[in-house]
Amino acid sequence: MSESIVKVTRKGQVTIPASYRKRYKIREGTKVAFKDEDGKLVIEPITPIAELAGAGAGKLGIKAAKEMLDKMRAQDRF
Repeated sequence: MSESIVKVTRKGQVTIPASYRKRYKIREGTKVAFKDEDGKLVIEPITPIAELAGAGAGKLGIKAAKEMLDKMRAQDRF
């Protein structure tokens, strides 16, 4: 486990070192969760739902996927 030391600003902000941002794919706008685990502060990136898709990941935008799902649901009704 590697370690980096960063300074907290007076507003409570810290900069996540570039090596961690790259490793954990943290970009501008990425949400992170703060957890207290055994007296340690853990920062965990929250993966957007769109990136959790299976074989079709990245092939459709969210709007197109919703439209396709609506069509499939409409066809499935009696």
